[in-house]
Amino acid sequence: MSFPSEIAAVLQNAVVVSIPTTTDFRGISYREALLFEGPAGWSEFSPFLEYDAHESARWLMAAIEGAYRPWPEFKRSRIGINATLPRIPAEDVAAFLQNFAGCSTVKLKVNDFESDADRIEAVLDVLPDAKIRLDVNGGWSLDDARKHIFNYHHRFGNVFDYIEQPTLAADDLQILKSEIPFRIAADESIRKELNQDFSSLHEYADVAIIKWAPIGGFAAAQKLINEIGLPVVISSALETGIGISHGLALAASVSNLDGACGLGTVALLAGDVVSPAVLPIDGEISVARLVPDDGLLARFTADADRTTWWENRVIEIWSDEFAAVIEESGWLS
Repeated sequence: MSFPSEIAAVLQNAVVVSIPTTTDFRGISYREALLFEGPAGWSEFSPFLEYDAHESARWLMAAIEGAYRPWPEFKRSRIGINATLPRIPAEDVAAFLQNFAGCSTVKLKVNDFESDADRIEAVLDVLPDAKIRLDVNGGWSLDDARKHIFNYHHRFGNVFDYIEQPTLAADDLQILKSEIPFRIAADESIRKELNQDFSSLHEYADVAIIKWAPIGGFAAAQKLINEIGLPVVISSALETGIGISHGLALAASVSNLDGACGLGTVALLAGDVVSPAVLPIDGEISVARLVPDDGLLARFTADADRTTWWENRVIEIWSDEFAAVIEESGWLS
């Protein structure tokens, strides 16, 4: 790859991959990632394409730390996994859940009660005792949240583990927390507001959703988890198996882990760069450093234009300020 020498020295063996998705997840049909190997092992840089350099810089920090520093101390060697169900027709749910062998917690992306209740019915037909997590991505107003949550609870009762980011506004979340029978999980309230004071997060959320790369890596995530002080679920950002392995390592290191984690999302891709693919067995995935399979890397290597695009993205992030932060971290020494 044609990086400047100071970047090339860090991102040695870098390769860009492009893997088709199996569903319309986040409106994308291909998941792209830059993979590279450092002294500690392989790592992944894969912010979504629409993210600017400022937001993507945290992902690059995580990737470099993951390649150059040992993983944190583990408190467990296997991580419980929730099934992640995209917006697919209800008749396809049973077949799709076969990708999540043994998983008894299911997270669904939802728009509203009217269009998504049938998918919950389909899940419960397959897994009558499932814990259900609803992920709204902050898409509701306070009034919409009240209406939809009432309808979900009225129809399905106490099957819900939590509802993730029903609204974006902290004031609205605080009101909901005092009114609804569900726990509230915060994702965007954390990930999109990393410069705020989180000491009051407990006033409007019960669970913190933490993602390895968007937060900035292990050190940044552990600092944030300690500051928040809530039970934690580690989730993915639709990475390849290399990125997922780092998410699993983060989950393995967390003291206050709150049940199954959203780290089975390789099932949303048409393949993986490691063999076997990082998918749950008996509802869990083992924590281990992984190495890409040469044949799979060759199969999914991006074309020259996309590789150049990713090179330019890294170069844009790699300002004097970013280089100074990396140097101060001591990760490369």
